[in-house]
Amino acid sequence: MRLELVAPAKLNLTLEITGRRQDGYHDIVSVMQAIDIVDHVRLDDAPTLELEVTGESQLGVPIEGPRNLAFKAAQVLAAAAGIANPGVRIQLEKNIPAGMGLGGGSTDAAAVIRGLCNLWRLDLDAIALNGVAASVGSDVPFFLHAGTALVTGRGEQIEPLPDVAPLTLTLFGATLEIEDKTRRMYSTLTPADFSDGRRSHVLAESIRRGLPITETDYHNAFDRHIGAIAEPLARSMALCREAGLAVIASGSGPSFFAPIPLESVPTTLLRELERSWGVHAIACHSLPRALATTMREV
Repeated sequence: MRLELVAPAKLNLTLEITGRRQDGYHDIVSVMQAIDIVDHVRLDDAPTLELEVTGESQLGVPIEGPRNLAFKAAQVLAAAAGIANPGVRIQLEKNIPAGMGLGGGSTDAAAVIRGLCNLWRLDLDAIALNGVAASVGSDVPFFLHAGTALVTGRGEQIEPLPDVAPLTLTLFGATLEIEDKTRRMYSTLTPADFSDGRRSHVLAESIRRGLPITETDYHNAFDRHIGAIAEPLARSMALCREAGLAVIASGSGPSFFAPIPLESVPTTLLRELERSWGVHAIACHSLPRALATTMREV
């Protein structure tokens, strides 16, 4: 049997940090949203556990063993299911840029978990699957559900929300390799960056009630720290704001997005970002849960 799964990127419509935990992680409150920049994950029966990485965004993606979260997910799921010698060929077609705060590795891992439950005919309950996902990476549990969700704890507590009204957004990124990005970004946080999570809970309630998302609803605690690891992106965010655009970091950065269509971004600004900082813009859209978790036999 061969399965093909969609593995979408995500944006954090809000990302609040409520404090540092004793285990070294931070507690977050975030409204996450799947978007239509997607990797494609293919799973084939195989005698051993194998991994192949292709695609235009494979730069910076680990291609060996447990350093790759998709490979690690297969190992962890097999251990949880009591499978001593797991066999599957994992093919990742990478379209999500690595290290940009979009969850590319985590979404691949979640797709592998969902796909292997089908391929291996596993009957693990939701709590067990969430535990497998959380042990692979903090963002992986969100991608088991995708769509729109309120995410708390260190990322393992997921409350799926109704699909939002379609969002058209502009994502800004650059080709950068940043070593140990997530740890470094979290190390920049101070108590001044901590909040009570209220903004995220307010947005989640608005989504439950079917209200539209407004420009003032977006928030990210990492916005002011992007320059610590990616000066070109921080300068680009400043230029966008000077031009009157509201821009918000994607996850822990350093990519960022504006809640407007690409065609609404001034052409002169796009040219300046590309010329001065190597930052490019692409259009993206919110992805409803049904499309974000697509799996088919091929």
